[in-house]
Amino acid sequence: MREILFSVGEASGDLHAGKVAEALRERRPDIPMAGIGGEYMRAAGVELLEHIEQLAVMGFVEVLAHVPKHWALLRMLRRRIATGRVGLVVLLDYPGFNLKVAEVAHRAGIPVLYYITPQVWAWGAGRLSKLAQVVTKAASILPFEESLLRENGIDATFVGHPLLDRALHLPSRSEARTLLGLPTTGEILAVFPGSRRAELSRHLEPFLAIASELRRRRPGLHVVVSVAPTVKISSTDCPFPLVHGASFPVLRAATAGLLKSGTTTLEAAVAGLPHVIGYSTSPITAAIAKRVIKIPHIGLVNVVAQREVSREFLQNDLRTVTVADALEPLLTEGSDVRDMAEAGLRDVRAMLGTPGAARRVAEMALGLLR
Repeated sequence: MREILFSVGEASGDLHAGKVAEALRERRPDIPMAGIGGEYMRAAGVELLEHIEQLAVMGFVEVLAHVPKHWALLRMLRRRIATGRVGLVVLLDYPGFNLKVAEVAHRAGIPVLYYITPQVWAWGAGRLSKLAQVVTKAASILPFEESLLRENGIDATFVGHPLLDRALHLPSRSEARTLLGLPTTGEILAVFPGSRRAELSRHLEPFLAIASELRRRRPGLHVVVSVAPTVKISSTDCPFPLVHGASFPVLRAATAGLLKSGTTTLEAAVAGLPHVIGYSTSPITAAIAKRVIKIPHIGLVNVVAQREVSREFLQNDLRTVTVADALEPLLTEGSDVRDMAEAGLRDVRAMLGTPGAARRVAEMALGLLR
């Protein structure tokens, strides 16, 4: 029995690959699985060839330092594929590296399933031709991706967004507050500064300044900062309570949110939390992004809606008073601004499909493996 080889590059990919591996294990426990990943994949029975802890990077400049490591990993995977033991390669996101893995597998005659495809709708449209050449099947998680990929010769299927599986049984606001030990009444601001070191270094200070400004205006406001389980922030750097690894309960407990751009904005849409988006990166990366990114919004909630559901404050626009002014009406129940935001978030949630993405991807994988 030939194995399924996974390749992911960061924590979110490890989570989603782990769910696919669980679904595969339920259906075919005899199939060996191996790959580059993390603890979710290991718990699902995937043999880890390399841990992702040191791989997750963002930005055009920041990725350069990881090039030697990536080439070493690629050589390792090439050797494994050359043994003939691999029957299917499953890739998740991380296109700079995974497209090279796909090319190696394609040359070896091994089918390639790409789950959570590159964001070619934002930038890197030149990758479409490469995807068409080396990917056997694509499983897209955003509603507009399927038609775009198919129009460019890629066999793609929209499988729904995987975060919907994590949101099957969301707590009520009061239940979430009790679970987290937060006040059961009053306003709560949820702050999500990011999970990567580079994100935290750029977002934590301005996000906390915005939260403090809102506390000054609204003395009864309670602030909670949500971070990944692996993130360590000292009390001297953050005067507000930290919650580790419980994004949905925090989103459900809060009245409004200040979120860095990314999947967290879609989680907020599913949780129904009005929010604003802040994001800052290095000046060089920002300058390059301004030239190559072809869409008007960067927040995924706005990308899916194809309009501004949540206001975005990027780079120099991430100013304390300006962002606090945008957040304040979202904290007021029944305000016109809040009602409009909640309606937009409901629209986005409806666009994300139905639960069961991991199961659908596992069925695709088994079909390709046969």
